Amino acid sequence: MKTQRNVVIKTNQVTTEIEKMRHTASHVLAAAVLELYPNAKLGIGPAIDNGFYYDFELEKPISADDLVRIEKVMAEIVKANLPMKRIVVAKKKALEIEQDQGYKKELISEIPENEEISFYILGKLDQLDKLDSLAKHEASDIIPPLTPRYNGGESASSTFVDLCAGPHLQSTGQIGAFKITHSAGAYWKGSEKNKMLTRLYGLAFETQEQLDSYLKMQEEAKKRDHRILGPQLDLYSFSDLVGSGLPLWAPKGVIVRNLLDDFIWSLRREKGFEKVEIPHITKKDLYEKSGHWDKFKDELFKINTREGHTYAMKPMNCPHHTQIFARRKWSYKDMPQRYANTTMVYRDEQSGELNGLSRVLCITQDDAHVFCRPEQVKEETLNLWNIVETFYGKFGFELKMRLSLHDSNHADKYLGNPKSWEFAEDLLRKLATEKGADFYEGVGEAAFYGPKLDFMGKDSLGREWQLATIQVDVNMPGRFDLAYTNADGKDETPIMLHAAVMGATERFLSILIEHYAGHLPLWLAPEQVVVLPISEKQIEHAQSITQKLNQSGHRIRLDDRNETLGKRIRENEMLKIPYILVIGDKEIENNTVSVRQSQKGDLGSMSVDKFVELLFEQRT
Repeated sequence: MKTQRNVVIKTNQVTTEIEKMRHTASHVLAAAVLELYPNAKLGIGPAIDNGFYYDFELEKPISADDLVRIEKVMAEIVKANLPMKRIVVAKKKALEIEQDQGYKKELISEIPENEEISFYILGKLDQLDKLDSLAKHEASDIIPPLTPRYNGGESASSTFVDLCAGPHLQSTGQIGAFKITHSAGAYWKGSEKNKMLTRLYGLAFETQEQLDSYLKMQEEAKKRDHRILGPQLDLYSFSDLVGSGLPLWAPKGVIVRNLLDDFIWSLRREKGFEKVEIPHITKKDLYEKSGHWDKFKDELFKINTREGHTYAMKPMNCPHHTQIFARRKWSYKDMPQRYANTTMVYRDEQSGELNGLSRVLCITQDDAHVFCRPEQVKEETLNLWNIVETFYGKFGFELKMRLSLHDSNHADKYLGNPKSWEFAEDLLRKLATEKGADFYEGVGEAAFYGPKLDFMGKDSLGREWQLATIQVDVNMPGRFDLAYTNADGKDETPIMLHAAVMGATERFLSILIEHYAGHLPLWLAPEQVVVLPISEKQIEHAQSITQKLNQSGHRIRLDDRNETLGKRIRENEMLKIPYILVIGDKEIENNTVSVRQSQKGDLGSMSVDKFVELLFEQRT
């Protein structure tokens, strides 16, 4: 199951106007770069969520001042309102046009002879107005061999020609507000075996107000960055000796992880799930049979044994779970079989793609699989759906669903046949419709073995994330010859449901930390209360208060360090502990505690019993 990556959400793969605008802005970026750096070599430049990027091979690194210069030239091109025209050319002509652009020539060489090759012309090329009336072969003849370059100004020869499938806006003047934000390294075609290029990122929105609003949200996101808050809250750390992408979980972090997993398990137990456990390595044979080896062999950590066998660190759990089902013969009366397993999987990600907890090498999945009869799929899917809604309702996420479908134009990417896919996709579509769910369809977003219901949620900053997933698999059980005996005594192949609630615990925690800005709700906070005696005189009384609160089932810490009260308060506030109790002579005399609540400040004095009542009220 691929659950870790962030996604750019598209509806039925229809290019929206904002995507056209962002894609057009990427071409304007390339034109501006070539104006300033004529020897630059072009990679690719797609639209992405909230903006665009373009990859370049440059002779020298890009500085912050360079980004300002590039953005200024882009503004000139947008102001000039230069037209964008599409032409289709023969492969030979395409190679002539890109004769000085090695990366583009490489892309062209990979295009089959029977597929059309299109270019977009930005600017005022001679005879450009004739393109609409010319036949394809005639149109290609008016494009001279040239290095794709915007020559500046508004002369009739100002052009930028680039290999592109499009679509684009009609002219650069239709581009709204944009900003070049930063540069980063990116391997050509995403492979570390290739040259490292310079990737320039930009934002683009319809209005300046939308851009400013997004930038403001980004500034707030920086304050909430889990890569800063996580270590600050002492949840996890990284070690150069252990390696990038391999988080080390401190005691507080383990408490949070276990609380989340226990919550999910309590919901699954109510639906009849049973816990299973599997090893962390497997023979390659398992993944060859499941189909994962062909799809993901480059993402696996491989182990060669002394006896010459090839094993892999498991990148997913579903093939293992099929073998737990296969351990014995089942009757239709035994169905469904429901297995749950929280365990780590491992993906050989590129070092440049690792990002805090959002992208790691070891991924903890709260995985569940249901093996059921066809007539049980609806009820079992609804049970899984209920678990997802209950879990995310606890955090206040607004959910909508993406029905992730296969792309029939690329059937070779998927297991099974069209009939099995039609059955599974119609089943999920009808289920979502009957439930009255807010959903949309995403063609090409399915797993290679079946369609999915992907739950999308917005956090407190309005950012949308792919969260839980429920998948219907009518292919893998057959590949493993799984069967149960039906009422007529004949073998039937079960349907397999895959479900992950958090998906990746690490990634979900990165979202959760930023969603709450580190202020975890009381039930999830690893330390719920810290008790601070003002001086040594109150330590004994503070110890008795701490003991009483611990007996109530809460997570309490006594901070009686030989430091000033102000320093201890500040340091515990930095840890974002929900409650700080201060105990002085007055509190001892009145048998009370002085209560400070995170983000709200001083709540005044109250009895210990009253404070315990407050804790229980907030835990629900």
